[in-house]
Amino acid sequence: MNPPSRQPVDLSRLKTWSIGQRAHQVAVEGLAGLPPRGASFGDWWAALPHFLGATQLRAAVEAILAARRAERPVVMALGAHVVKVGCSPIVVDLLRRGLITDVALNGATAIHDVELALFGETSEEVSDTLRDGRFGMVRETAEFFAEALALPDVVTKTGLGAALGDLLRRRGAPHAAHSILAAAHEHGAAATVHVALGTDTIHVHPNVDAGRLGAASGLDFRIACAVVCRMAAPRGKPGGVWCNVGSAVVLPEVFLKAVAVARNLGHDLDGLRAVNLDMTRQYRPGQNVIGRPVAAGCGHEIIGHHELLLPLLRQALIEQSAP
Repeated sequence: MNPPSRQPVDLSRLKTWSIGQRAHQVAVEGLAGLPPRGASFGDWWAALPHFLGATQLRAAVEAILAARRAERPVVMALGAHVVKVGCSPIVVDLLRRGLITDVALNGATAIHDVELALFGETSEEVSDTLRDGRFGMVRETAEFFAEALALPDVVTKTGLGAALGDLLRRRGAPHAAHSILAAAHEHGAAATVHVALGTDTIHVHPNVDAGRLGAASGLDFRIACAVVCRMAAPRGKPGGVWCNVGSAVVLPEVFLKAVAVARNLGHDLDGLRAVNLDMTRQYRPGQNVIGRPVAAGCGHEIIGHHELLLPLLRQALIEQSAP
């Protein structure tokens, strides 16, 4: 005879209930539709299943459109990978349409944006150029940033992002049509660049003044705080939306501090919504973008490749915003 610890449970003693007494997470009404070949985007969008990522994407689109109808800011905070996978034209188009109102970039995003605008190319193979000391040693990029930092108002009035966008346009950059910084300057959007000194290739160049770089980026942080202050809305009304796209550390931290500043100054951010779009789940976007700053249910995360999600997001926004 088996000892008591090894006696099998008698399953005949279990209680059961009717399925009608159980709450369910899946129902046929939420299943994917099957749009036919040649279907419109609207039909395809409507056919998405109503679960998980598709639900979060719909919620993000609705939040952005609600914010714009309420004339609240919608910010895209962009990691460098967004530029490196060819999505700059999407951000430029959303700025032009007014579906996003402002952008925040880390230092690497600004570098890639400038190089793409000036030269039509960017991004080196680090493993190759690091070995022989060529990594980060391109002179033209550093010269351009040095020229922008030498502008008289960059640390007192304009900030780094606006100075770069202005200079790209005044220099007639051959590919400025694909520049996020140039587009923001053209359309009157705030473009802030948030630098972590020592993390970007231009920081090793002696002609790039670290003091002015830090001061200009510090001014950009205060501009970003002002944008977040404007995300406040009357209670019960839609607030602004902060979209973190591909930044794992710097821009989530910037957002958290900007929210702290706005609330300290008395701005009601209860209507604030936040979106995180990235290829993998990261700690800081989860905590500092869609977690701590917003109320429960007001943070939306969609995981996937930027080169897939951003075209999808853009198309959904322009289709859903049409009269």
